[in-house]
Amino acid sequence: MGRAGYRALLLGLVLLRLPQPTAQFWLFNVLFPPSATPEAAPSNSTPPVVLVPACLGNQLEAKLDKPKVVNWMCHRKTEDYFTLWINLHMFLPLGVACWIDNTRVVYNRSTGKMSNAPGVQIRVPGFGKTYSVEYLDKSKLAGYLHTLVQNLVNNGYVRDQTVRAAPYDWRIGPRDNQGIPMVTNIKLREEQRMATTSPWVFPTNTAWPESHVFISTPSYNYTYRDYRRFFLDVNFEDGWYMWNDTKDLLKGLPPPGVETYCLYGTGLPTVETYIYDERFPYEDPVDVVYGDGDDTVSTRSMKLCDRWDKQQKQRVHVVELPGVDHLSMVFNNQTLSYINEILLGSLQARAEEQGGNGKKTLFPLNPEPTRARKNLSGQRATKNPKMN
Repeated sequence: MGRAGYRALLLGLVLLRLPQPTAQFWLFNVLFPPSATPEAAPSNSTPPVVLVPACLGNQLEAKLDKPKVVNWMCHRKTEDYFTLWINLHMFLPLGVACWIDNTRVVYNRSTGKMSNAPGVQIRVPGFGKTYSVEYLDKSKLAGYLHTLVQNLVNNGYVRDQTVRAAPYDWRIGPRDNQGIPMVTNIKLREEQRMATTSPWVFPTNTAWPESHVFISTPSYNYTYRDYRRFFLDVNFEDGWYMWNDTKDLLKGLPPPGVETYCLYGTGLPTVETYIYDERFPYEDPVDVVYGDGDDTVSTRSMKLCDRWDKQQKQRVHVVELPGVDHLSMVFNNQTLSYINEILLGSLQARAEEQGGNGKKTLFPLNPEPTRARKNLSGQRATKNPKMN
């Protein structure tokens, strides 16, 4: 397979979360993914690729034998497994309540363990195969990583052989209106509270000052130091225990110990503070304060991989893509071109030319023109945070 075939690669696409409600209407891109697959001659020396999808980034299946249902439209019992995510019936007026009740997990505060809702069995289909991450529904309407996988196939890869996927149950441990259109944040609150992934993605003091205000209300400003009070004030004490169970999983963000490519978008307004009125926590925020990011994940968080170059002997390559938004990373021609170069070896040669004796390489050398950075100043100033 050649030298490139034996290099250990970590493609840091920063695809850990689907877009927030402030992002553009992402379902349009999901249902009608852009045609962004650069053609390349097939290659017989393709290093193996394993795709780990984002949260919500693979299909889930369920089988039901429930003691009760939340409304008449919900199935109580099924004879076999059916697609739970994405099942387009969930977008019907009463369908979302059925989906929430089937998807939720039950948290045991004493043991820190999770279990499915009573009478619900859930499994992850297609481990080692790509179909459950290429499309999120059986009808192949909701495309996710299909463009990326097809790009690899066009470069000599073979589905389920040299390119594989590692789907997982993204409800549990290592989520926002999950980018799900037509469903309000408040409506999804029950589902969000019944998943340990929600507290796990709370901002950490590794990337953020402990004094930064994430939630501003007329009566209190919540910072990293106020998470316990926040969970109590929103009547979700289990969230505090969930957060404590998972907060140290990536403590200190240790380096991966392999050659790493970290690609992320920048230059787009990305929410850093949510502002609520006196109806908090029962209504959506009335305003937000923006910082820099990819419209979903803050640059503060994504650039943490920069520091690995001083913590490991293997080379660290950092690729900033100005103007590329979060979900478009998996469709964008620029991203796909970088992945082609990484896997086919030409990027390694460029890195050695640019990096000299150093370990860290910053790309792009000649970035493509992108849309101008928007004004990232806060829409509204928050009050000074109160100290407990």
